[in-house]
Amino acid sequence: MGALGAQATSGSTRTLAATFRVQLAAASFVIALAGAAFTAQADTLEWALATAYQTNPQLNSQRSITRAIDENVPQALSGYRPTVSATLSAGRQYQRTETEVPNSVVASGIGGSRTAGTAGGTSSSFRTTGGLRSITQGTFDPRSAGITGTQTLFNGFQTGNRVRQAEQQVSAARETLRLIEQNVLLNAATAYMNLLRDTAILELQRSNVAVLVEQLRQTRDRFSVGEVTRTDVAQAESRLAAGRSQLATAEANFTNSRAVYRQVIGVEPGKLAAASPVDRFSPSNLPAAIVTGRATNPNVTAAMFGIDVQALQVKINEGALYPVLTVSANAQQSLDVSPLVKQQTSASLIGQLTVPIYRGGLFHSAVRQSKETLTQRRFDLETARDQVQANVVQAWGQLDAAKAQIAATQAQVSAAEIALNGVREEARVGQRTTLDVLNAQQELVNARVALVTAQRDRVVASFGLLSSVGRLSPIVLGLPISVYEPMVHYQQVRDVWAGVRTPDGK
Repeated sequence: MGALGAQATSGSTRTLAATFRVQLAAASFVIALAGAAFTAQADTLEWALATAYQTNPQLNSQRSITRAIDENVPQALSGYRPTVSATLSAGRQYQRTETEVPNSVVASGIGGSRTAGTAGGTSSSFRTTGGLRSITQGTFDPRSAGITGTQTLFNGFQTGNRVRQAEQQVSAARETLRLIEQNVLLNAATAYMNLLRDTAILELQRSNVAVLVEQLRQTRDRFSVGEVTRTDVAQAESRLAAGRSQLATAEANFTNSRAVYRQVIGVEPGKLAAASPVDRFSPSNLPAAIVTGRATNPNVTAAMFGIDVQALQVKINEGALYPVLTVSANAQQSLDVSPLVKQQTSASLIGQLTVPIYRGGLFHSAVRQSKETLTQRRFDLETARDQVQANVVQAWGQLDAAKAQIAATQAQVSAAEIALNGVREEARVGQRTTLDVLNAQQELVNARVALVTAQRDRVVASFGLLSSVGRLSPIVLGLPISVYEPMVHYQQVRDVWAGVRTPDGK
């Protein structure tokens, strides 16, 4: 190659080097996942988690389910209280009554009749061959009002066991709510980091395509003056086509991540700030993490409350075999009961003891069935603990792998940067071709993409570990929001005797 060609090659290399330095600066600006935020107005991971915690419809739905289960307690407590009902009746009635007294009872002879008026009708009597016959008929308006109260005094301890069962159901519902909270926060962190990663990769691929376009233009210029062959041009075109394909994939991934972010967080994403891992909130070693997970993971605690609920169900079914003692009080006032009765008043106080003797084996079967279900719940608890332990070990391994990947990819990026600088210098003196520079550039781009992915995996894995041990909550994370307290609603409705309005006024 002549001096003119060497100068042209050196100039092209310097142009590509300058373009690529701009590319790397822009990419580094985007992928700094462990540094400062982009701007003061950037969305932070903490803000995204807080927003998802407050607005996620799945989480709000589970809160409504928990509030509905709270009502099981006042419903169970109603068994301790009396039931009172009032009855009112009114209407119009026609009645005709015919009676006959035998002659043996009647002292007088045959013949004669008498008619008299009654309230709302008439009454008449006359003699027949068989005796004295009387006919009373008329239309009247019967009316009555009454009140009845019933109190259960003993029902085999079923009421008390139902109350305790309802309380355990509330506790289990709170653990399920805590599980959904963890899932929502983990999904929110994953969606945030995925979008942050895909944004960085998209910027890297855009910059890469810009460099490849410039390289192809310069290669064609050099081909026109005979410095390179058609093969060099084809190589540059092929590399540009591959770069555009990678850019299209990056754009698709970015669009998908934006959609998932909107679904989970509940708002459109803005500029995303850097994020840091949260494994500092997790146990410091794997054995401690396993012990913590087996004890505090909401799947485990919910299964524990499920055992208590079923154990109380056994007692409730056994209570159906006991006698039932109730007392009832009734008072009633009636008017115009019949044409002859103008007013009637009654009152009663009755105690009733019902002793079950045999009911076809139904309740005995229910007791046996509930005992078998209790055994199942105990096995479910062991299954939950084993599953949590597996999840903890898996999350711990993923976190360790992510840490190692970051160290490896950082070394890879450093080596690729040194290699690229060396290839540029060699290209300036004619010892390397432009294709060698592009290959070194592509290796550096790939290394930075790998670093971005590893940094994303590092943060997501830390959230996954925190979730597996049951500690992923807004309190542990220190989110700047008001934490939802299910106990507040429970205390508001537990001892309410009447009323259909919910505590929020609905």
